Amino acid sequence: MEAEVALHAKLSPFPLPELVWREYWDGQTINDRRIHLDLDLANAAIELNKQVREKNLARSSELTGLNNPNSPLQLKDWVNRRGITMATMGKQEIQDTLTATTDFIVEEVLALRLELSKSSVRKYEAMTTSASPVDSRARGLMQFHGAARTGRWAGRLIQVQNLLCTYLPDLDAARALVKQRNQTALEMLYDSVPYVLSQRIRTAFTPKDGCEFIVAEYSAIEARVIAWLAGEDWRLDLFGRGEDIYCQSASQMFGVPMEKHGVNAHLRQKGKIAELACGYGGSIGALENMRALRMGLNAEELPGLVSAWREANLSIVKFWWTIDQAAQQTLTSGRPATTHGITFTREAGILFCALPSGRRLAYPGATITTSKFGRDVITYQGQNTAKRWDWIETYGPKLVENIVQATARDLLAYAIQTVEAKGWPVVMHVHDELIIEVPKSHCDGCAGRVGFV
Repeated sequence: MEAEVALHAKLSPFPLPELVWREYWDGQTINDRRIHLDLDLANAAIELNKQVREKNLARSSELTGLNNPNSPLQLKDWVNRRGITMATMGKQEIQDTLTATTDFIVEEVLALRLELSKSSVRKYEAMTTSASPVDSRARGLMQFHGAARTGRWAGRLIQVQNLLCTYLPDLDAARALVKQRNQTALEMLYDSVPYVLSQRIRTAFTPKDGCEFIVAEYSAIEARVIAWLAGEDWRLDLFGRGEDIYCQSASQMFGVPMEKHGVNAHLRQKGKIAELACGYGGSIGALENMRALRMGLNAEELPGLVSAWREANLSIVKFWWTIDQAAQQTLTSGRPATTHGITFTREAGILFCALPSGRRLAYPGATITTSKFGRDVITYQGQNTAKRWDWIETYGPKLVENIVQATARDLLAYAIQTVEAKGWPVVMHVHDELIIEVPKSHCDGCAGRVGFV
């Protein structure tokens, strides 16, 4: 308690605006309201996974003769003894080896390894420990301001921020088989039972009796926000027309007309990769991290792809560096600097960045230093990727990433307030999506109006 009192006194010169407190209380209301879980499905998935895992371990042990074929070290040594060199038992290296090998035993063993390494049931296990035994509803799933850099909510307990997308057809049939614990039928109908279980995770979140979920999502929210902030007009126009950003990005990059399933359709993939990798200053390394080379591109194409994207998005590129300049100007002069509706100020050694909503991002101890590349960068104190307090470097494109994600978060917070004010209870949300639980009799009317929030 003494530490909390001291912390409150230390931060008293920087009071939170009323809008942030309102967002906090809305978040607590949603956490306390909770979302209903199908615990029968969760328990069935856990049981099935245990049975399949035991079967796969036994088969792998039979093929390899290993006491513990689930040990990466033991399995790597076994594979190497069969004349196939593998440095690790990582997923990508296993997939590469599966593509190249002609050893059918190694192929089966590595396929089993991939199955055994799936974490399909972890979220189901979290559901069974998080849900109330009284009403099967989970509470406290979202931590307010869990992402310190942007103020976004962070997933807790079940971690709903990274739920897998559902691609498996026949959702209801697969779900029924899982709830029946019908391992035989699942193995006959599907290639991988763990994959089926992972594809059913979203269906474990269920509305209460007499209600349905309405799911409302901001489409391509970060691409829209950065276009709006930077003033990239051709992007704003295409969003207004409801067109495909990946198609139009490729068209703009390569100077040719393009249709998703028509003329120059092969360029859409390049447009998509460039969009995902280059928006926040990403270059060749970012493209490689997006697995561009595994999506049909070759290494020689990557520099040209980066250049083409930047030439097609000159306003965004300019935005990166005007933000960088404004932040450094404030640190150098101590005076406020504003650009593109973003204002930087310096108070008590903290660099503040005021967003269009009025909310501020904070960079404690910010100063200008020289990077290993010999250029001026901003360095501030914060948690590094290892969750340790450290000095962190940032620069224009990274600041823009923070600004865009924080602004997208503010739009979601506004949507939550608006929806709640209309009496539509939000039971869960993720970065760009709201899940509202309403009586079935109200669904049609609500669904039509939520789209205008």
